[in-house]
Amino acid sequence: MTKDLRPLGDPGSEEFRVDAYPFYLLNRAVSRYNVVIEAELRAIGIDIPTWRVLMVLGEKAPRPIAQVARSTVINISTMARIVERMTRAGLIDSRPSSEDGRVTEIFLTTTGQEKLAAARAVTAPIYRKLIRGFGAEDFGLLIDMLNRLHDNLD
Repeated sequence: MTKDLRPLGDPGSEEFRVDAYPFYLLNRAVSRYNVVIEAELRAIGIDIPTWRVLMVLGEKAPRPIAQVARSTVINISTMARIVERMTRAGLIDSRPSSEDGRVTEIFLTTTGQEKLAAARAVTAPIYRKLIRGFGAEDFGLLIDMLNRLHDNLD
């Protein structure tokens, strides 16, 4: 029988332990990942927010700026500065939405597509190292659990 660790992760519990608190563990993993990946991305001339925008637009574009902000978990005012910077760098371009002219959509330029390919090439080995030892079932369970945690916050 598996021990119930939930009380250990409950900040309101007398038994609370930070090493059983899922959000501490998630933050620790993401922080470490960002340190590792940032060096690789800087070597090709981009930062983590730019990488996130490239990934989202590489999956589907054009997209409204607000949708990209939500998908990348970047607030809209910061996203506006990122879009401006990426446009100046020639990585993205924008146009009014064909459905609603008040909405600005962004998309990757050829240079942006090339930068995305370079970013994927330098980050893929890190990803492969991170999932080493995870079988298909474990990996699927991890993705499911992370999505469930996110959904529970709604």
